[in-house]
This record gives sequence, C-alpha cells and structure tokens, in this order.
Amino acid sequence: MPVEYRDAPALAPPPGYSHVALATAGTLVLTAGAVPLDADGNVVAPEDAAAQANLVLDNLVVALEAGGAAPADVLKTTVFVVGGHAARVAAWDVVRNSSVGRAPSTLLGVSSLGYRGQVVEIEAIAVTS
Repeated sequence: MPVEYRDAPALAPPPGYSHVALATAGTLVLTAGAVPLDADGNVVAPEDAAAQANLVLDNLVVALEAGGAAPADVLKTTVFVVGGHAARVAAWDVVRNSSVGRAPSTLLGVSSLGYRGQVVEIEAIAVTS
C-alpha cells in the first residue's frame, strides 16, 4: 500500500481518522465528487444523509477503481453535507466507519449541492503503487 497514515502527537487525537497521510510511491488519483445517483441518474434517498452517504461511498469506490485505486489507497476525503448538525453527524458516522474512514478527512456543511434532494457528496485523493 503506497499510503502511510500518521497522527501528530502534539495535536488532540482525531476521532477515527488520521491527521496526515503520506504518499510513499505511485500515481496520484483525484476523483470528482461522488454523488447519490443510481445507474439511471436518479437521486437515491432524497434528504437522507446516512443512506446517501452509503451510496456515495459505493459510487466513490467505483470511481476510484476507474482510476486504478482502491479504498486503501485514499490519502484524503472531503465530505460535503447539506443540513444541520444531525445530518452532518449521520453522514460523518457512515464515512468514519467505512473503508476510507482512516484517511484524513474534512467535513463541510454546505447550503446546497448539485441535484434536488442531494445532501451528501464526497471527493477523494488517492495514490496507487
């Protein structure tokens, strides 16, 4: 695996993710934001942050694979969530407990995303060996 995760001892321990990821070799893979669309282009589970986070992660893995990467190759994720604190926590819990959950991550509350009913989007940076 060309990714090494580290924590900074001088910082508070992160809740489940790492402070830093290092690419130790390989090719950089950047994804567009993965969205909660099914194969026909329909938004799945409108307004449901946890359900959308699960589908978005599935779609993110497909995008990573198209770039020759796997979840273990992810250096960083950015998670965008529409809604209040409860929606952000629901989506964050899904991401943190997923196959990309150890990677450093940024969680952002946003006012809207691209599709009507969409409340979660995730982009990733990965490196392959």
